Amino acid sequence: MMNPSSRPAAEIFSELNRLQGLLDTMFRPSERSSIRAAAGAAFPVMNVGATPGSIEVLAFAPGIDPARLEITVDRGLLAIAGERTSQVPEPDPVTVYAQERFAGPFRRVVSLPDDADPAKVDATYRDGILRISVARRESSKPRRIEVN
Repeated sequence: MMNPSSRPAAEIFSELNRLQGLLDTMFRPSERSSIRAAAGAAFPVMNVGATPGSIEVLAFAPGIDPARLEITVDRGLLAIAGERTSQVPEPDPVTVYAQERFAGPFRRVVSLPDDADPAKVDATYRDGILRISVARRESSKPRRIEVN
């Protein structure tokens, strides 16, 4: 058996890449999820739910200028796009060696159910939370039929 310290570096890095792939597969969101996101961390983090009258999307996006957000509904897909700027101070030269706060352009897409009404979408942004409410079509809501 070969001593691990005598293994070639290429072989060690190959094994690390294989392990990283396994971890990515284990922790990747389910393919059945209605949120279509890139593998790995996605920004903004979102919660998607429903009420009897609407589909509710909460996007947690602190530090975003709401005037620069682009929200579209097209062919049953709700898209949220924008850009988050870096908060690293400019006057002092800072050499960043670890960065956990995302900065840069982003885009998230959510599949809407068939009964979503693209003509009735409301969006509000407060305290770093973007709330999008998409009404359900009136024709899809249950109604009581009187029997004569």
